[in-house]
Amino acid sequence: MSSPDNSLTPHLTLGIGLTYVCLIVLVPMAALAIRMATVPFHDIVESLNSVRVISAFKLSFGLSLLAALANTLLGLPLAWVLARYTFPGRKVIDALIDMPFSLPTAVAGIALCGLYGPEGWLGTAFERIGVQIAYTPAGIFVAMLFVGLPFVVRTVQPIITNMDFSLEETGACLGASRWYVFRRVILPTLRPALLTGFSMAFARGVGEYGSVVFIAGNIPEVSEIVPLLIVSRLESYDFTGAGALSLVMLLASFVMLLLINMLQRRMAQ
Repeated sequence: MSSPDNSLTPHLTLGIGLTYVCLIVLVPMAALAIRMATVPFHDIVESLNSVRVISAFKLSFGLSLLAALANTLLGLPLAWVLARYTFPGRKVIDALIDMPFSLPTAVAGIALCGLYGPEGWLGTAFERIGVQIAYTPAGIFVAMLFVGLPFVVRTVQPIITNMDFSLEETGACLGASRWYVFRRVILPTLRPALLTGFSMAFARGVGEYGSVVFIAGNIPEVSEIVPLLIVSRLESYDFTGAGALSLVMLLASFVMLLLINMLQRRMAQ
């Protein structure tokens, strides 16, 4: 009996995948670009050329970058412990890592305000040493840490779990120190996953709104992020200003993620 012809299967699945991506991702982005193409370029530049807008962009992208770097540095040892060690409460901690995925962002923002606010447990302790967390850029940084950590841990943890122990044992038998084995054997294996987790945490931080808006304070030129500024302009019926901000966010995020993906492919080779 002749085997069934499966030559069309790859083309069919490719077509379904591309159609889905176009409908869910490309069409909304194209609609935004087409909508802004009808707006005079002078009006777009004028809506973006203000100290308030520039400060919001610096705050959003700068803190997202710092939070992604911090999550990468902190997420690696956390993923290592969860993947390599067994201890009481491990499953509970492992489940808590996924909480930012399922928890509504507004609930996360309220919880962070209650914890880091002037009357919160940690907020009171920090204010005793003259540091205010809530309603400042520091509060935005904490919120971005909260929502971005799972991306790093869940990206790196499977790689650590499936890593061959014999490579580490060989290095130890040859007299290499633990730091040398980590730097020359383990880290190169984890580098692509770390870069992926970093990029995902960065993208989440740039676009985060719900958990940030409660703890930020939303003071123009101090603690106002771009997503909040977009909502503010929509509420004031400034559709040109909101569209211009959205377009810049879209282009900047796409370019940065594209560069990170290109770097990741080069490192994998």
